[in-house]
Amino acid sequence: MRRTLRSLAGRNFRIWAAGAIVSNIGTWMQRTAQDWIVLTQLTEHSATAVGVVLALQFGPQMLLLPLTGFAADHFVRRKFLVYTQGAMGLLALGLGLLTLFGLIQLWHVYAFAFLLGCASAFDAPARQTFVSELVDEAHLSNAVALNSTSFNLARMIGPAIAGVLIAVIGSAAVFLINAVSFLAVIVSLLMLRTAELRPSKRATRSRAGLIEGFRYVWQRPDLKALLWMLFFVGTFGLNFQIYISTMAVSIFHAGADAFGLLTSMMAVGSVTGALFAAAREKPRIELVIGAAAVFGAGFVLAALMPSYWLFGLALALVGVAAQTFTTSVNSTVQIATEPDMRGRVMAILLAIALGGTPIGAPIVGWVADRFGPRWALAVGALSGLVAAAIGIRYLLGQRRTAASLRDVRP
Repeated sequence: MRRTLRSLAGRNFRIWAAGAIVSNIGTWMQRTAQDWIVLTQLTEHSATAVGVVLALQFGPQMLLLPLTGFAADHFVRRKFLVYTQGAMGLLALGLGLLTLFGLIQLWHVYAFAFLLGCASAFDAPARQTFVSELVDEAHLSNAVALNSTSFNLARMIGPAIAGVLIAVIGSAAVFLINAVSFLAVIVSLLMLRTAELRPSKRATRSRAGLIEGFRYVWQRPDLKALLWMLFFVGTFGLNFQIYISTMAVSIFHAGADAFGLLTSMMAVGSVTGALFAAAREKPRIELVIGAAAVFGAGFVLAALMPSYWLFGLALALVGVAAQTFTTSVNSTVQIATEPDMRGRVMAILLAIALGGTPIGAPIVGWVADRFGPRWALAVGALSGLVAAAIGIRYLLGQRRTAASLRDVRP
């Protein structure tokens, strides 16, 4: 366990992790409450509406890509994150007040989802790459995995708390609690010892900044393969809010507390997957391929499960595979990328992982409405299997190249 948690030995990373877990719990509470009011209060169980919310929330990752990666590489990340976290806290406060006073409408949720997506588009690459300033290169893979563990611990705790609070005091309280939770990250950023940070080289202003990022990725077959795998899983597989909410409401006729528990059950698997990734010194492409294949198989099992609890167990398997896959891709890309390019490459990675949601979420929501939630799960299964096939193709190509080089060697 000491090896798994080795990055927490550093004071700065420990403080950052403490603030992040509080804020992440609040974020997952808000996501649960947001999905619940859209499904049960603002629509008649419309999975398509949930898909539109997801599309608006994650669409800015792609729309703002020319700016977000450069911002992560150019600005002082610690100060930049204070502003982005504060903006997201104010948006959560506004959504909470509208709900509290009974003024909330579906278009309000759409608008706030888009604005939150804009703030998050700038926050995410800066936050992901900020981890590299908190630890040395030897601990970077572990720190990235522990960062993901924090996110998924919150996914386990937040929805369960949100389900109870929604049933007892309503969704508005959940939004307001999330607004306050952003203070934890801001305080942790202000408490860091700046002399102990390891800032990377700042990018110079250039209109070709993003083009350089794409050119860098294009020249790297390993990065291209990983990002293509991430595209399929991120676009069609990581729409858990649709999968879980539609199965809970339409198939198992669950209440808010049982809906939140399903998300927490999947998060148990996600935490397991993140800790598994954290224990490894360096991720390998074979691990990424295996995780993608298990991800697809887990969705097949989930689609076939006849009861609430068996479905929850299948979700735990999906969570293990999903987190192993995403954490390993994240770590591999950060380690393999030059420090001064890391922000732009991570912005591209996040745009692919989250920016594909505007494409995939409405499609998955439409399939759930038209053919049923179980068929929507089949879309997720296919995404994992396609990603695994891409990884296998890359591996075979690399081995053929290596064999050719051996044949021509004097």
